[in-house]
Amino acid sequence: MKKNKIIYYIATGLLTLLMLFSAGMYFFNHAEVAGMFTDFGYPTYIIYPYAVAKLLGLAAIWFVGNKTLKEWAYAGFFFGLVLAFFAHVMIGDGEQMGAILGLIFLTVSYIYSKKN
Repeated sequence: MKKNKIIYYIATGLLTLLMLFSAGMYFFNHAEVAGMFTDFGYPTYIIYPYAVAKLLGLAAIWFVGNKTLKEWAYAGFFFGLVLAFFAHVMIGDGEQMGAILGLIFLTVSYIYSKKN
């Protein structure tokens, strides 16, 4: 039982660090992120709402007791990370490793959240 909690907290912590770094980039390095979003073909007006959604998703995973809300947060992160992976692959910038790591952290966190 203790091993499962440790694995859950490590995976969720690493996912949190990745998402906080990403949201921080969206807020504090907007010009560079806007350039990436333009390269992806995404509109730049979604940068700030997407950063807020990442922060709200983290809050739902860590602090909200409602299981349905946690499921939606995990699903939102899953779709966001899958889309990020394919966006990086499609433009060929070689930056898809963050999305792969995020998917690994997300999967482990989700599986071990069910075991607790």
